[in-house]
Parts: sequence; C-alpha cells; structure tokens
Amino acid sequence: MRKVINEQMVFGQTDISAIRIDPKSRDDIPRLLRGLQHIYTQPELRDRVFAILADMRPVQADGKTKVSAEKGRPGMDLWKILVLGVMRLGLNADYDRIHDLANYHLAIREMLGHGGWAENTDEPYHLQTIKDNLSLFTPEILDRINQDVVQAGHVLLKKRPDEGLAGRCDSFVVETQVHYPTDINLLLDAVRKTIETCSRAAHAQGWTEWRQWRYLQHSFKKSYRILQKIKHSTAQDPQKRAAHEARMVEAYSAYLVLAEQHVSKATETINALKTEGMFEPAQQIEGYLEHARRQINQISRRVLQGEKIPHSEKVFSIFEPHTEWISKGKAGVPVELGLRVCIVEDQYRFILHHAVMEQTTDAQIAVPMVKEAQARFRGVSSMSFDKGFHSPANQTELREILPMLVLPKKGRKSADEKVRESASEFVHLRHQHSAVESAINALEQHGLDICPDHGIAGFKRYVAMAVLARNIHRLGAVLMTQEAEQRCIYRKAA
Repeated sequence: MRKVINEQMVFGQTDISAIRIDPKSRDDIPRLLRGLQHIYTQPELRDRVFAILADMRPVQADGKTKVSAEKGRPGMDLWKILVLGVMRLGLNADYDRIHDLANYHLAIREMLGHGGWAENTDEPYHLQTIKDNLSLFTPEILDRINQDVVQAGHVLLKKRPDEGLAGRCDSFVVETQVHYPTDINLLLDAVRKTIETCSRAAHAQGWTEWRQWRYLQHSFKKSYRILQKIKHSTAQDPQKRAAHEARMVEAYSAYLVLAEQHVSKATETINALKTEGMFEPAQQIEGYLEHARRQINQISRRVLQGEKIPHSEKVFSIFEPHTEWISKGKAGVPVELGLRVCIVEDQYRFILHHAVMEQTTDAQIAVPMVKEAQARFRGVSSMSFDKGFHSPANQTELREILPMLVLPKKGRKSADEKVRESASEFVHLRHQHSAVESAINALEQHGLDICPDHGIAGFKRYVAMAVLARNIHRLGAVLMTQEAEQRCIYRKAA
C-alpha cells in the first residue's frame, strides 16, 4: 500500500497550507518549503503533480502490475518522498543530514505531514528507508513534475500566453565521485574487488581457496606501491637512464604477473560457481575480471610494447564506467572527471529542459535541446548559445525552427553574418546569454558539483532532481519576493 498523501489529518496536525514560514529568512529551507507549499495549495497544480507521483508506485514481483495504493503493508507516502528529495538536492545535503532534518526539523516535519498529538509516538525515519524511497524516482517522472513547476512559475510572473520565451543554452560538467585514474590504480581496483568478491562467494559455499584474501590484497597493493613511487629518470647519462628504465619495466612486469595469477584463480572460481548454479556472484566477478583484463592489456601495450593507447579505449573508473575525461580549457582546471550536462534557462530564470551528454559534444546536442524545449513549452521564440555550439549544420537547421537564433560563428565572418550579428536584438540577447552562468552556479552550489549516486541511472536521476529542486527554490523565491512587496504596500497604505 503506497499513497500519494494521507488525506486524513490527525488532531492538532498543521495543514500544509497553514505552515508558517519565516519571510525574512535568507536560508534555502524556507524558499524550498514555500515552493512546495505553493504546489500543495494550488488545486489544479496539486492534482497534476499528485497524478504524476502516482505513477511512481513500484511494480510487483511480476514486473508489470503496480503496487496497490489501498492494499498491503504501508509504504512512505509519495509526497514525503518528493519533499525529502527536493530537500536533499536543494540543500546539497547528504543522506545523513536529510535523515536528521526529517526527524527533528519542525517545519520540514510539518511539510511531511507530521504533528499533532501523535508527534512523539511517530516512528522516526530510518536512514536506509530514505535512501530506498528516493531511488524510486526516475528522470522521466521528475521531468514531468518540473514542467508543471515551471508553468506555475510563469503564471506567478504574469506571463501572457502570447509572450515568447527567450532561452539560454549552455553546458557544464557534473563530476562523478571517483579518484584520479591511472592504468595501474584502475588495475588495483579491479583486482582488489575481484579478490574480495571471490572470497565472499567462496565463504558462502564453504570453500577455502580464498581464506587468505586479505593477505592477497595486501601483497598486490604492495606491488602497486612500488610502481607508484617509480619516477621517470631525468639522468643525462644514457646508461643510467637505460638502467632505470629496465628497473621500471621489471617492476611493471612483476605487477602484471601477479595480476594475471589472481585473474586465473578467479576464473577457476567462476567456473566452480557456475557448476553449483551460483550465476549471480559469478556474473559479478566476471564484471571485475573484464576490467582487470583490459587494464592488463593496456599496461602491457603501453609499457612493454611502447604503444600509445587510444583515448576511445580508456575507462576512467571501474565503479562509474560512464565517467568521461573532459578538458574544457578552464583556468586552473585542466581536466574534469564526470559527464557534461546541458541546460536551457528562460528569461524568468526557470530551467526549461536539461540533458545528460554521454559521448556527446555541444555542437551535437544544440538542435535536440531546442526541439525538446519547444515540445515542452510553447512560445520558445529565441535561443542563445556560445561559440562551442556552432556548426554550419546547426546554423541552418536552428534558423528554420527558431524565429531568433543567437549562435555566434567561429572564425571569419561573411558580410551577411556581420550584419546579422550586429543587429540590435542579436546583440541584446547575446549580452543576456551570460546570465545562464548564474543558473549553472546555482545548480553547482545546490547539488550538481559532484554526483554521489552510483551508475548512469543514479547520475541521471540525481541531475533531474537537482533541476527540479532548483526550480522549486526559484518558485519559492518569487513567492516570498511578491509577498514582501505586498506587505510593503499594505504598510504604506496604513
């Protein structure tokens, strides 16, 4: 049984519409709560959001039927999951802080539907329960809610139906939580996890082949430390330099031999597990072995054969294999490890659309971003980009679907292009384009600096929740500003 919200209030419980929020607070929590309160207190908006949340109910064991909203063991209300998810990303908080806020922050507990005489008898939220429930969100669900939130913001700002939306599009990097990759430490990770997983599977079967797994890990790491300390020779004497290179090759060879021994032994364990019908642990070990074999091959080619490894063959984390090596040319930031995220912001500072860019460049995503933004919101009449999104094909195709395109061309410009880029509207929108950096900075300050969630699915869910939390924060800020202006008018009238 999993409901969107428990409509039956208890004695003494504060209705969400009556929650008092400090209008003078400059913290993020009041703005997030005010945005959530607005969603709840607007009947049409609430009905649309609740209908979307209802699609979040997990499926049963058959993989098709949704869990009943009326029968079975009670689960966390879907509204509560939305509130906690928005708080997590809106505050850039980890699960431990959200766990504490959910149990002890009065205003947040009122937004969650707690209070009244039963407040002290309510069962506290458990950390693992919060983690499991927040993982029920999907990027598609969050994107649908985000569209309704943005439309509500446009209504608040008195946007006319015929008024166009001026979009600003740019990309930035959201880093994954990985260490700096080298081929030898990636091999260390792969072999370490192979030994650990084999040991766990063997222990469950009562086998003794991996009883010394801690010693095996320590020995392999000791061999890695030897390599880690070796530096390339700077000696001027060719003989000394050659001797140093020989010692380096010998250390690499010993490291690879030890790794291949562990791979061979793990392969035997996989075969034994498959014979016993233990396919799940065998598949898990095979995943780590695949990484180990790749790194052994690449180290051998690079060190022993003097080959340069193509960038397309490299993997930069065995735990987050979607991680990319990104060099955007920023001062003081030579490289970032993560994925690019592209966003479209309108003139009201709401984020209309976003996309996670897997093996995609700015020029490749420009047209899809405009088309998706137009599909979600009518009236997207202009879009500004920086030069990184330029390509001749983009210039042609975007001019066909946009009344006003602001996409500066790289390199030498023709006479017609100079006239077009010097037009007053083009210049005005190009000057306004830099405001998108404010949206990017706000996203990075409120969660999108480093993604702690695992896997590409977790990455996309985390980014989508951050965009939704940012728009709800913006919605709350607009409401609190309007209410402050209204209070000022009343004071002057009095």
